[in-house]
Amino acid sequence: MTYETIQEARAAIALATGRSEHRVAIVLGSGLGSYAGGLPGAVEIPYSEIPGFPVPKVEGHSGSLFSAELEGAAVMILAGRVHAYEGWDLTDVVLAVRTAVASGCSTIALTNAAGGLGAGMTAGDLVLISDHLNLTARTPLMGPNDDRLGPRFPDMTEVYSETLRAVARQAGEEVGVGLTEGVYAWFLGPSYESPAEVQMAKGMGADLVGMSTVPEAIAARHMGAQVLGISLVTNMAAGISGSPLSHEEVTATADEARHRFTSLIDALLPRLLAR
Repeated sequence: MTYETIQEARAAIALATGRSEHRVAIVLGSGLGSYAGGLPGAVEIPYSEIPGFPVPKVEGHSGSLFSAELEGAAVMILAGRVHAYEGWDLTDVVLAVRTAVASGCSTIALTNAAGGLGAGMTAGDLVLISDHLNLTARTPLMGPNDDRLGPRFPDMTEVYSETLRAVARQAGEEVGVGLTEGVYAWFLGPSYESPAEVQMAKGMGADLVGMSTVPEAIAARHMGAQVLGISLVTNMAAGISGSPLSHEEVTATADEARHRFTSLIDALLPRLLAR
């Protein structure tokens, strides 16, 4: 049962970290997995040691939970995520985020690497997600609803909090990191999108394309948490870039942008905890 699995994972995290409650959680996307180890009082728990947690199989996703303390409050860092394209059920894909909310995290920040197709976007840009398009015809809410987690028909009018986006922009201004906004389109993957699919998504209003984040955002909102989404544009999408796409390009751009991205997170975390 999902609820029981979440509670078992929550209890194991509290026991291992000595912190019964966390306030804010951040999911680190491609290339950011090493960030959490340097936070004050960081305690690492490999996903393999948390009951029910699936372990990532993709390069750049390390698969550890970190608990740290900032501003007198506990922060949970999820270094790595699993994806539906690896063969995981969406119940597994969102388990870590659901556990974070069950652990007290009323704010969830989701980061990812994405393909850019919005006007003026270039590789290396950081973009706040304003909304999403679910182009997979899948949702983590399929099947019987457990009212202990959230309502049968949760509202998705504001999946990505406008207030949190304003907080992120303030943090960006403090450290000199520019942030734009855009709509993220979720494709299943693992193949990159075709030029025709990119044009379809662009015609529907998308500025970003990627293979994660949306199911996590839906699950977090289902449980009542506020969500902030941040995409790093690691490549221009197929048909826009004019060159073939590769995972090596994604990881290389993520490496180049790591300092700016981590500077933003450093400035952002205290602001999220102060809310």
